[in-house]
Amino acid sequence: MLVNITAKGVAVPPSLKEITERKLSKLERLLRTIDSVDVTCSRERQWRVVEIVINANGLLVRGEDRAADLQSAVDSLVDKLERQIKKSRSKLIERYRQAPETRQAWETEPGDRPDEFTPRLVRTKRFAVKPMSPEEAAAQMELLGHDFYVFTNAESEQVNVLYRRKDGHYGLIEPEY
Repeated sequence: MLVNITAKGVAVPPSLKEITERKLSKLERLLRTIDSVDVTCSRERQWRVVEIVINANGLLVRGEDRAADLQSAVDSLVDKLERQIKKSRSKLIERYRQAPETRQAWETEPGDRPDEFTPRLVRTKRFAVKPMSPEEAAAQMELLGHDFYVFTNAESEQVNVLYRRKDGHYGLIEPEY
């Protein structure tokens, strides 16, 4: 497992990598092959913010936590990631355990099981996509008041997604073919 630690405006103790690797070894039993782990440490007012992105054979698992010190943020974040992975695995296992007839009837008749919620597609929207730069897309997104905007990048001629991050800045999703 390759662990990359990046610090942004905060001093990272040398022992943090060892602590993080030891904590993340718990997750190796849930995710068979962990290719890389990117840990980003930053400071936000009095908090130390830790973000972990795990790349496990194409599956990306991401979590973020803040605490008074980096070690306690890593501890609680690894616990969060473990719960997140267990929850998604149990959903997948449950989905494949159901017989196809039961699964199909359940998805077509939502009133049969009111105690469980199954997300479904409720709306489809079509729109013309014109080539523009990411800066133009940001202006359009602000005009519309949305948190994301789908557009064709004029430079790469590919469909991109521009989104607003929690910190107020923008993120750009570019597909790789």
